[in-house]
Amino acid sequence: MSSKKTEPKKSEICPVLMYGEFMVTGSMKVRCSLILTETELTVQKISPALGGRGKVVYHLSDCVGCRAYRSHDSTDVGAYFSAYFYPLRTRWMRSGLARQRVEQCFRVAPDQNPSVNLQEAQRWSRAIRERVLHQRQQKTGAIQLEVKRPLKFLILLNPHSGKGHAHALFKGNVQRMLQDAGIQHTLIITERQNHARELVREADLSKWDALVIMSGDGLLFEVVNGLMEREDWEEAIQTPLGVLPGGSGNALAASIHHFSGLQAVSSEELLISCGFILCKGLVSQLDLTSVCLASSQRLFSFLSLAWGFVSDVDIESEKYRHVGAARFTVGTLVRLASLRVYRGKLAYLPTENPMSQPSLVDSTATFRQRLPQSNSDSCCPSNGLLGHTLQNSSNSNNTPKSKQSNPSPLSVFGPTDFLLNPLNQPVPGHWTVVQDEDFVLVVAMYQSHLAEDMLAAPASRLDDGIIHLIYVKAGISRRSLLHLFLAMEKGGHLNTNCPHVVYVKVKALRLEPYSPKGIITVDGELVDYGPVQAQIHGSLARLIAW
Repeated sequence: MSSKKTEPKKSEICPVLMYGEFMVTGSMKVRCSLILTETELTVQKISPALGGRGKVVYHLSDCVGCRAYRSHDSTDVGAYFSAYFYPLRTRWMRSGLARQRVEQCFRVAPDQNPSVNLQEAQRWSRAIRERVLHQRQQKTGAIQLEVKRPLKFLILLNPHSGKGHAHALFKGNVQRMLQDAGIQHTLIITERQNHARELVREADLSKWDALVIMSGDGLLFEVVNGLMEREDWEEAIQTPLGVLPGGSGNALAASIHHFSGLQAVSSEELLISCGFILCKGLVSQLDLTSVCLASSQRLFSFLSLAWGFVSDVDIESEKYRHVGAARFTVGTLVRLASLRVYRGKLAYLPTENPMSQPSLVDSTATFRQRLPQSNSDSCCPSNGLLGHTLQNSSNSNNTPKSKQSNPSPLSVFGPTDFLLNPLNQPVPGHWTVVQDEDFVLVVAMYQSHLAEDMLAAPASRLDDGIIHLIYVKAGISRRSLLHLFLAMEKGGHLNTNCPHVVYVKVKALRLEPYSPKGIITVDGELVDYGPVQAQIHGSLARLIAW
């Protein structure tokens, strides 16, 4: 840093907190002035004639960390500090913006004493980190609090998810981001189905500040249900959950990115976006839905409950997993070629005005609720009350057994499903019963995305306390259904004015299939086919979101 202390005048709008002159390291060593304010770090070339941009402004909201260090060269008396930014920049060969890593490294050498130089580098590094922390604390809206620091994450990674590249993506992208942010982590690679479920069910969660899942949505399903199977479930489910997309669906990761207000991205760009959000460490509340099956299972769902076309595509497209997220497109086209119609009974409790009938697009106001979290008996029936469970569809010989959620005894843990009657009893009289009994699909959503490129419930929020119920009645043409799914990419499917499409916001629902064969999924996982009902529990879990 220069001994010259000529500082710029303070601005009334953005006061200068620190000023210095340093050598910027890199391919070309350039001397620059550095100005730190509450919200920005400005790098100004002292010799603009060197070419390139003379002034660059970095927003501290885009910074994940800063560190000071000595050189490995023992003859170098200088010290260094590096700041790590992930600003939104124009995408290469594509329109729109995506986060891209930028490292700015500065050499501090105003003194011949290495300790003095290191202290000055540490002073700048500490000041930048404090301003970055202040930026996080200024976030408003759904954000509730910040994970304590320094952060320690337990990362669970499924090496077989998606195209099987999750581990390579972690090492190529995420590991460096965690290092940039100064986050300690323990990585566990799952070895079998329900490995993560068993691990979190027995783990000492006090060792970590958050559980991070790098996979598709299936591994998070295991983790959520493992936490809810603990005797201390009320405390365990408050453990912040982080999500890194490494599978083919990545619906929750896409929803988290969507909630941040940014335009849609995919693949590694989505991973970097979610990694940035993870490094920020801000926590939002997350709704969970209790799902009761005829087999006396009670599951907890963070994403969706589906029957018909959507669940058929999800399960039957497993054989196209090698193509990644495109498997859903391939599966959709295959299923359109032989469109099925399912018979059943659908009933639900609307968020407002229970006696009203659903319209094409329900515009009811956001419903927020805080539900009691006392232990009680579930509203699932006891074994045998409904007779045998209907069989999963045999129409597809490609339904993999590995997708089946392993049956478990009815959990006595979790909040009371006080809106639900037992499955062997009629729904409450004030519920709405759909008159149509022939359906192409029924899907209940609690997040915005059904897959990485399917914005199924644009109005959904992480903790709105709402099940966004969409069903398509029989009679829709293949062309109209294809148009519906194409429009879903940008969330425009609810504005297609298709008379066969119904959307309504509900708090609870029941589905009773009449067709003897079919597929029902919870969070994309195959479950027992038969009567099923669900109730949302607002803000039951916590999620790292931005």
